[in-house]
Amino acid sequence: MAGAPDLLFGLRNNFYLGAFQAAINSGDVQNLSEEDAIERDCLIYRSYIALGSYQLVINEIDSSAATPLQAVKLLALYLLSTDNKETVISSIREWLSEAAIGNNPILRLIAGIIFMHEQDYNEALKYTNAGGTMELNALNVQIFLKMHRSDYTEKQLRIMQQIDEDHTLTQLATAWLNLAVGGSKIQEAYLIFQDFSEKYQMTSLVLNGKAVCCMHMGNFDEAESFLLEALNKDAKDPETLANLVVCSLHLGKSSSRFLSQLKLSHPEHMLVKRGSTAEESFDRAVQTV
Repeated sequence: MAGAPDLLFGLRNNFYLGAFQAAINSGDVQNLSEEDAIERDCLIYRSYIALGSYQLVINEIDSSAATPLQAVKLLALYLLSTDNKETVISSIREWLSEAAIGNNPILRLIAGIIFMHEQDYNEALKYTNAGGTMELNALNVQIFLKMHRSDYTEKQLRIMQQIDEDHTLTQLATAWLNLAVGGSKIQEAYLIFQDFSEKYQMTSLVLNGKAVCCMHMGNFDEAESFLLEALNKDAKDPETLANLVVCSLHLGKSSSRFLSQLKLSHPEHMLVKRGSTAEESFDRAVQTV
């Protein structure tokens, strides 16, 4: 219906900007169509996943739930334990090959997220590249950036701008690309995150965005203050902890507290793996002296 209010705007926006508890709290939206009710439930369960409540999602979504919700449950299973990875990946491939449900946008989105976690970007693009929703387009931007293909990223971003230049995901994607390009674009990225922080709830995602821009511009003291504010919001957020490690090193401060917290909460994080390799090399060097 043209001109009808978008009843899920607030919920979606909270989710995109990382205000996951606020997304859950704003989930009591009435008078939704069946399709919108499924989207609302998917966003709420994905917010629980983002907060680490995997088991809650697994327990609440039963086998009679709609395909998009089943896909969200697969993501929770995948993230819950490495033991589930093979089963989840084979299930998702099987579902994607079924004509009746294989083109479902949420199923394709979850497949893209899972294969991105697996760092199998070509496989992720098989399911996401056709786009179809702003979230799929935004995920394509992230995948192309991981592949260091700014040419494809720019093309994808142009598609998003043509659909809705002011959309939160279009603005986020613009900021991600500006950060990747660097130089004078960093200031433009900063202004996008600043705009978010003035319009909406301040979240770890927005604070990390501002902090990374500051680090690129050499303002490490300012970056540190944004990151400590983000840490107050979520003491286990891997991006905040990783950025604090980097920021502390540049400020000549000890980063061991943040690295220890990152090891405890996210042992698989790239920085932890790199850090332990560097520590092992250092230990071996000391032993040979």
